[in-house]
Amino acid sequence: MQEFRPFKEGKVREVYDNGDSLIIVATDRISAFDNILKNIITDKGAILTQMSEFWFNFTKDIVPNHMISTNVEDMPEFFRNERFAGSSMMCRKLEMLPIECIVRGYITGSGWASYVENGTVCGLVLPEGLKESDKLPEPLYTPSTKADIGLHDENISFERSVEILEKLYPGKGADYAVKIKEYTVALYKKCAEYALSKGIIIADTKFEFGLDGDGNIVLGDEMLTPDSSRFWPLEGYEAGKSQPSFDKQFVRDWLKANPDNDLLLPDEVVEKTVGKYKEAFELLTGRKFV
Repeated sequence: MQEFRPFKEGKVREVYDNGDSLIIVATDRISAFDNILKNIITDKGAILTQMSEFWFNFTKDIVPNHMISTNVEDMPEFFRNERFAGSSMMCRKLEMLPIECIVRGYITGSGWASYVENGTVCGLVLPEGLKESDKLPEPLYTPSTKADIGLHDENISFERSVEILEKLYPGKGADYAVKIKEYTVALYKKCAEYALSKGIIIADTKFEFGLDGDGNIVLGDEMLTPDSSRFWPLEGYEAGKSQPSFDKQFVRDWLKANPDNDLLLPDEVVEKTVGKYKEAFELLTGRKFV
């Protein structure tokens, strides 16, 4: 049996080269504030992979994506075991664009802090009088650079995203920048409307895109998981305060309250976090997580 070793390890993912495809494995690691924590969150990788699979299928009419299969029987023998089942996705190889495509439907987090300070989010002027967690008049596209592990992503203007892409792809930068912005907003609108019908508000999220061998834009990475998005319960939603969430908020809140944490969470926080991930998965997909 051929042995495989990951050629790339991100904060929570391992990527294996499978010749003309990649196999991306979502691990049970968890990261927050650009650090990988010491805890293992059981089932987290499988939840993220299967949630991405659901959204990729749901949005393939808007933009093609990189997913080929999540069935380990379609993968080399090395992956056909419990370690990889459920948490692995075989994907098309893409040349990833160096832009994180962030879209905000509601004002919260760092966006809210910026708005309170000067009435803007990522340099974009917003209407006066917004309250924390308010729905924005239109989804806001706020791209950022992609930082290496341990470094912070940097918010950039749309114009700067054009410059970055133009430097890499002379004559095509503006076209790529416009397309990924349009795809980002279209994906968010379709998925946010669907999620609302299932009792979940998608406050914000991020997408990543790459180019296939013919230069076409393809959606890659993960999609609308609790790791890459802020999910709020619709029930009890009220603007003017922060909202409870289905994502890593328990983790972030505990780390902030315990600055001498040594990157190790108590069991209670781990259990609450995976419970929220499962709840979000089951509400959105309409099926039980097993």
